[in-house]
Amino acid sequence: MYFTLLIVVILTAIALVAVALGIAKAISPRSYNPQKGEAYECGIPTRGKSWMQFRVGYYLFAILFLMFDVETVFLFPWAVVVQDLGIYGLVSIIFFLVVLVLGLVYAWRKGALEWK
Repeated sequence: MYFTLLIVVILTAIALVAVALGIAKAISPRSYNPQKGEAYECGIPTRGKSWMQFRVGYYLFAILFLMFDVETVFLFPWAVVVQDLGIYGLVSIIFFLVVLVLGLVYAWRKGALEWK
């Protein structure tokens, strides 16, 4: 019973995606200008290779920013209902903050926050 329902849902999803792509291809405007295939870099023609490697430090810094941004997203709803949660809510949020601080200390010790 559930297997049949799962197959129907998967086939329906595939059909809807195929129909949407077909309609988009049929009604989309077409332009065969060779300039459309070139990389756009603020109107300035590229010199050399367009692909370049970035230092991994940028990615680590971005991941740390996201980690503490998500922390804020989780702290706000907790602050709204802190009165209703009692001591269990306080202990759980302290555990959450300790894990985040340990992550920050680890990243700091590894040198992820230093720009070299």
